[in-house]
Amino acid sequence: MSDLFTLDFKVRDYECDMQGIVNNAVYFHYLEHARHEYLLSRGVDFAALAREKINLVVVRSEMDYKASLQSGDQFLVTVQYQTVSKLRFGFRQQVLRRQDGKLMLDALITGTALNAQGKPFVPGFISQLAAVAG
Repeated sequence: MSDLFTLDFKVRDYECDMQGIVNNAVYFHYLEHARHEYLLSRGVDFAALAREKINLVVVRSEMDYKASLQSGDQFLVTVQYQTVSKLRFGFRQQVLRRQDGKLMLDALITGTALNAQGKPFVPGFISQLAAVAG
């Protein structure tokens, strides 16, 4: 995979539900944080974009849960840019348990950019991500 970004995490106790596994909603936080760090590593400041009235928004989340993380598990989240359509872009993401590399979650998060008028568009930095992911 070209242009694969990874970010390390560790499951915190309060992220687990009564079954002792990571609550399914928590995975959204893991994926979002990794996407923001990916963008920042590529020179794209999510907060600065919002101040400029450019909003990156999620329009679809596809998440396939494969296995459950538990408290104390160390894992990594991968992010790779993926072109979806003329006005939509995606981030292929995986959660992998560090100890054995087991795939815990496979996801495709689809988004778009909205300008100050709320119209979808593709900012230049998205085109640059696509070129690098090539």
